Amino acid sequence: MPETSFPIRYLSPVLLCLLGTTLGACSGGDFGRVRDDFRNDDMHRWIGAEATSSVALRPSQFQLTDAERQLRDLAYPLIEPPHSRPAWRTVFGEFQPIASPWRQAVVFDRTAYGRALIDEPHRSHASRYAQLIDDVRDDITRFELFYAGAIPVLELDRKRNATLAHISELSPREKADAAARMQENALIVQWVQQCLERRVSSYRWGLERLVLQAPDTMAADADRLIGELAAQTANPPVTAKPVVERPLTTRG
Repeated sequence: MPETSFPIRYLSPVLLCLLGTTLGACSGGDFGRVRDDFRNDDMHRWIGAEATSSVALRPSQFQLTDAERQLRDLAYPLIEPPHSRPAWRTVFGEFQPIASPWRQAVVFDRTAYGRALIDEPHRSHASRYAQLIDDVRDDITRFELFYAGAIPVLELDRKRNATLAHISELSPREKADAAARMQENALIVQWVQQCLERRVSSYRWGLERLVLQAPDTMAADADRLIGELAAQTANPPVTAKPVVERPLTTRG
């Protein structure tokens, strides 16, 4: 059956208005986050399951608390490599699970971000510097938001651990699920910490190549912001007790 098409000049004003409203609604949120109307409550629950399974631990069967759910939502933009998916996937919420750094098959390539920054079409080298500066500045904001959410989660886990010995008729399954959830939360914080370190390394490599190919005074601003992110990453406001040894990373 042949396809039927209708030139836009024949569309009614009402339909055009509805179409414009629909398209206008499909805009991404701040810092590349998905709009709330494209989200669901447990869209990032898989992060905890991936973290635990990658180190041969079982995930907790407990439901996520609001704070734990927020921790996973705030972790995702930092564990996802910058610019690793097209902008339209950000708009429509097409998320793909990411392998944790504890899986031996994962190889970190610190050159990937810089090569993409240089190879992608840009109006000028100044726009490449601007992109780098925006990415680092966004990560500084994400850093603050993530750790603001991580602090209460880890503090409540410490209290949860302290109360285990005082809970009456605690079943082995309940104890195991509580321990698994605390390990899961700690692994997520460690995962983000390692990804921040990798981002700093990637941004430095990208800036060095930009300076090499197209020196510009904007490099000073980029270097200052990368230094700020590196200082924050080296001194996080809270650290999680290590569950496993840090994974090996390959710096390309």
